[in-house]
Amino acid sequence: MRIALYGNGSSGNHGCEAIVRGTYTLIKEPLTILSEEMDEDIIYGLAKFCNVLDAKNGKISKARLIRAYMKLKLKNNYTDMDGLPYVDSIKKIKGKVDFALSAGGDNYCYENQAFYAFLNKEYQKKGIKTVLWGCSIEPEVIKKKKVLEDLKSYNLIVARESITYQSLKEIGANVILNPDPAFYMKSEKCILDKRFENGDVIGVNISPMIISNEKCNGSAYENYRKMIEYILNHTSMYIALIPHVVWKQNDDRTILQKIYKEFNYNERIILVNDHTAPQLKYIISKCRIFVGARTHSTIAAYSTEVPTLVVGYSVKARGIAKDIFGTDQNYVLPVQELRNGEELTNAFQWIQEREIHIRKHLKETIPNYVEQGRKIKTILEKI
Repeated sequence: MRIALYGNGSSGNHGCEAIVRGTYTLIKEPLTILSEEMDEDIIYGLAKFCNVLDAKNGKISKARLIRAYMKLKLKNNYTDMDGLPYVDSIKKIKGKVDFALSAGGDNYCYENQAFYAFLNKEYQKKGIKTVLWGCSIEPEVIKKKKVLEDLKSYNLIVARESITYQSLKEIGANVILNPDPAFYMKSEKCILDKRFENGDVIGVNISPMIISNEKCNGSAYENYRKMIEYILNHTSMYIALIPHVVWKQNDDRTILQKIYKEFNYNERIILVNDHTAPQLKYIISKCRIFVGARTHSTIAAYSTEVPTLVVGYSVKARGIAKDIFGTDQNYVLPVQELRNGEELTNAFQWIQEREIHIRKHLKETIPNYVEQGRKIKTILEKI
């Protein structure tokens, strides 16, 4: 079975890297990646087991370019102009792959659904079966007519949580429920800061994405600041500030470094450097409790049975927690609800008080939860 992955961000977002690595673990065959940033994917090691190609490398048909330009000028429709740079790369893998997996996870949660519909059609025109891979989509987005038609045209949709799954079932899409591919990525041992040795570290991740989704200006940062202040003043635990995305335009380290500086480089605070996704999973696995904003940082915690509090903003956080715990209440704190600066500390205390119970639940639940997904290769082969 020959598989290409497309629509996935580059590996500076270690969630994107984890999706590729987890997919490889499941499929157990070399993958072709249509990469948005080849150099980045190679730096983080994906070329060791994948054929990394440039997603936008190639000639653009003059006739199609003229039509796309007219659409832009007459209808303010920029979809074809955005999509045309990808067409030649799709043409080049015709006959070389059987499936194209749209692997961005939550691509359909944003405003450019028409772009992914364009790519879906281009792959299908070349006789390549398309799969929307490990996705989450807001239920109200699924109901949009054009999005609905596009989603129903995929040969298969693999939803990573049950809220999306149920919404897709209702429109008649060919959908199955399977955990996010990142659950299957193996961790890789790396050198740890000595302060991890006593197993008394709280892992913390915050992202610019969370801040951009807050309703009350400054509330996310203030909530994190007060939670860290509480941990330092009322416990003996250490805090590890862990980045999971290091893109220039969207870098967790900018906020984590600000926090580190604000607490005067306190000796109980560990500022973790950039690592590969498997190494970050190993670091997170050594935390006692994890508080994370990036979805795939929290998946690294869940999958290594670390009690986790998610600061979320969309269906993916709620859905994954619901499938693991039976509810998202108390396990996911929507960033939109942050107001007075105490909400995150209160939510952390709830997790802390139930730490033993939550760890026991994860230990009992996660093996069965991930086992269901190991049959995905057989399912694909039957399409």
